[in-house]
Amino acid sequence: MFSISVFSQIKVLKNENLVEIGKDNSVGLYKKEDKFTINYQDLNTSNLNTIRSFSFHNLDSDVSGLYKLLMDGFISSPDENIILELPNDIIELHYEKNYGQPTVQFIQYINKNRKYVGKSQFLTRKQVDKIFGRANGKSAMYERPATMQQINGTKSSSNQASTAAPASNSGNKNKKSRK
Repeated sequence: MFSISVFSQIKVLKNENLVEIGKDNSVGLYKKEDKFTINYQDLNTSNLNTIRSFSFHNLDSDVSGLYKLLMDGFISSPDENIILELPNDIIELHYEKNYGQPTVQFIQYINKNRKYVGKSQFLTRKQVDKIFGRANGKSAMYERPATMQQINGTKSSSNQASTAAPASNSGNKNKKSRK
């Protein structure tokens, strides 16, 4: 008679707190501690159940900076895609008019590899407001000033990229960055 432990590879993990900031259709913004994640249904695959995501830390008010960048694109549509480099991915903000209304689409180059591309649905300004918690008041979750823990640097994340638009380049937001 053999006795084998089949559960030797399975660990019970602590349930991590993931807070929804906002969601509209298949795109949502979520927060876990100081990390923010945007989930979306990938329209670039034949399998409509493919959910992709990209994440970043809220260094230098990056969530507010991303929201402002998205809103600025609705006011003055850029000639080219706006390219953002995140810690693990490259995101392009693609603006296009659909039925006469300005919309934006997230294009994700997964693991910074241009062979693997995910695309969100096109989003209107109202949908972006909802995703970023402007409609439900949850935007306060990322607009809060830094806590003493963040100021003292007890959880340092210095290797994370910032998505906030630099103040000195506000007039050059339509230029495509090259890396």
